[in-house]
Amino acid sequence: MQIFHRSTNTISRATLFGAVFLIAFVLWACIQLQRSPYVTYAKVVRPQPVPFSHQHHVGGLGIDCRYCHTSVETSSFAGIPPTQTCINCHSQIWTGAALLEPVRASFRSGKSLVWTRVNDLPDFVYFDHSIHINKGVGCNTCHGPVDRMPLMFNYASLQMEWCLDCHRDPAKYLRPRDQVFNMRYEPPSSLKPLILDGKRYSDQLSLGSDLVHKYHLRTVTDITSCSTCHR
Repeated sequence: MQIFHRSTNTISRATLFGAVFLIAFVLWACIQLQRSPYVTYAKVVRPQPVPFSHQHHVGGLGIDCRYCHTSVETSSFAGIPPTQTCINCHSQIWTGAALLEPVRASFRSGKSLVWTRVNDLPDFVYFDHSIHINKGVGCNTCHGPVDRMPLMFNYASLQMEWCLDCHRDPAKYLRPRDQVFNMRYEPPSSLKPLILDGKRYSDQLSLGSDLVHKYHLRTVTDITSCSTCHR
């Protein structure tokens, strides 16, 4: 006597395969969500007390990054400019602009503006700006085309896999130290070679490989060690 219908075997197989595919889809969806701007805030503009435009100040006026971010070459923290830095210029220009009233109020009261941090790493991650700058990593390698951003947003996901892509092969990203703050820097090519220390470079990998040795980068094993970033 047959208890189950002969189609039961087919249904059970379909159910098992369906469950596997459903679990795989859910895992894939979770991974995509974790990498999405909803979690990373990549390309998402953050509200600020004053709509500061890097496009205007950096791209238009040509202000060097170090004028505002004074400690970027010597400290782990790039530095947030005090109100006095803004007033150096805005005591002379745009003195009555309504959108700059928070800056003037901050200067009068001595109370700092509370800026929203855009490139914000988790507390369990150690990051040192100075070591990256002094090893030839350009500002726009991590922060993107800041000089073309009317309002600031984080350019990259800042997730671990993104950092490791550079740490596993830093030669792809290094540039001469005197070009670190150049927002329009272009890697060398056959059409636009770069001359450094009397040597001609026509591709990024050959330049980067030499800079790895010139700037005394630690080995890939060292800079991909867990303790390098998680201390």
